[in-house]
Amino acid sequence: MNSVRWRKILAPLLISLVLFISACSPAQESRYSQVQKDTTQRGAPTAVAKKAEQGAKFNKIFPDGIRGYEVVAAQEKKGFAEYKVNKDGKNVAMLSISDTTSVPSAAAKYQAATEKVAGYPSVDQGMNATGILVNDRYQVKILSRDPSFTKADRVQWFQKFDLKALAKMKPAIAPVATQKPVTQVTKLPPLPQRAPNPSLVPQPAG
Repeated sequence: MNSVRWRKILAPLLISLVLFISACSPAQESRYSQVQKDTTQRGAPTAVAKKAEQGAKFNKIFPDGIRGYEVVAAQEKKGFAEYKVNKDGKNVAMLSISDTTSVPSAAAKYQAATEKVAGYPSVDQGMNATGILVNDRYQVKILSRDPSFTKADRVQWFQKFDLKALAKMKPAIAPVATQKPVTQVTKLPPLPQRAPNPSLVPQPAG
């Protein structure tokens, strides 16, 4: 009798618990999905190639402090280094160097570059960023964080990097192949068919 009564009491509680878990699961999944989406949109590579340069090697390439501007280290990891450019206490630009060995697609976009800065192919990335590719491998990128830091400023600041030293680092392991123009091939007429060989008829012995 007691067991029947306990079952009657526990049954509604179990049903409520199941409904509660079911209601919470989609929200929980949605929250983590959004976090993953946000992380992906930042463009951070999921893995770093073993042959990528150490970020510390890039530190000497960045410009030093310039009159009116302060250049401050912001981030350093394998294959990547980033610095802030501050003016009057405000962050106006970000400078970065990355080894595209880990992200080949970053180097591939320079195949179609129509401009050069400091002798290297240059590509605008949106309205506020410009990048150049050194040695088919190292992407130097400048991102404007304030309207006062224009594209002209970005182009000028590329000259402040020690690009000659960067060019002496290891070149691309396998340079990105440029697409060859397609040659028009004229279709030739089919070759004339040869007449079939006559059947050999065995001759009687003489």
